[in-house]
Amino acid sequence: MYIIKVKGKAKIPDYIQLRDNNFVLIAYFRADRALKNLHKYGLEGKEEALEKVIAGLPFGKIQKLEI
Repeated sequence: MYIIKVKGKAKIPDYIQLRDNNFVLIAYFRADRALKNLHKYGLEGKEEALEKVIAGLPFGKIQKLEI
């Protein structure tokens, strides 16, 4: 799974994209509300680790999500 942080503009907030190994979009959510419905993406119980990854993630750089 891969993660990318997308910078918002003006009134549009920052977003997080989760992509599978084929880079197909599987989740798209606001960066400030990232910890909702994680069970849908197979990340249940990894809220703290994901929060740390999102906080340190640069905008526009896709990274392999390893938590």
